[in-house]
Amino acid sequence: MSTTDAVDRSTEIAFPLPPCADESRAFHTEWPVRLGDTDGEARLRLDAVARYLQDVGYDHLQAVDEGNLHQGWIVRRTVIDMLAPIGFGDRVYLRRWPSALSNRWCNMRIQVRSQNGGLIEAEMFLIHVDLEGGRPARMSDRFMAPMLAATTEHRLRWRAALTERTGGDGQRWQFPLRVTDVDRYGHVNNAVHWEAIEEALARFPRTSPFRVVLEHAGPVMADDDVLIRTWQGNGALHVQLEVDGSARTLARIESVRSS
Repeated sequence: MSTTDAVDRSTEIAFPLPPCADESRAFHTEWPVRLGDTDGEARLRLDAVARYLQDVGYDHLQAVDEGNLHQGWIVRRTVIDMLAPIGFGDRVYLRRWPSALSNRWCNMRIQVRSQNGGLIEAEMFLIHVDLEGGRPARMSDRFMAPMLAATTEHRLRWRAALTERTGGDGQRWQFPLRVTDVDRYGHVNNAVHWEAIEEALARFPRTSPFRVVLEHAGPVMADDDVLIRTWQGNGALHVQLEVDGSARTLARIESVRSS
């Protein structure tokens, strides 16, 4: 079977995402949805959600033992289930907890629930990296201890859910980068990739509830010429960010049934 005809394996990601087994082990925080987080219809945007997931993660690090020694993380995959819309002026309550781990990476679950009934469920596959070397690094025993106590899966392995599409089909358009898109690693920040998803959804709208699975196949750098490529198939909207004809980000957007 050719890559172009490859079957998308995103159905392997469970729906709904796993619940929090022990509420006492979840990290909690809250904040208001501000104007810069929302679009022209006052809807909380996906790129803002991605920043929320990053921000709650770093807040969580401040609350755990040796969190200050684990400041380097790379996002490999994010799943966002937009189950009920959240809007400007609403207040969101965030919970974050581990769902599985190995000694160099983990799955972290995040729930974003709003005061007015909005609901987003998310999961991130995160790789711990050495900030100096930029390589995957083992988490300390003390840092992992509460994660191990809260989970049953301790041999987590990476398995891609999405497959690059090759060939000339699909719609393409430019996705210009800005200097503010680049993070401390020299990569285009994860949340910027979700801006590209918003661009695709502006052309091919979806209403809640829907799921987005986004995986990073390679970094996007500041000087890259980036194209958004979209196509529809198997009941989903597919999005790729491409550089020099190679996919750097893969995404699948599909409708789901909320419980």
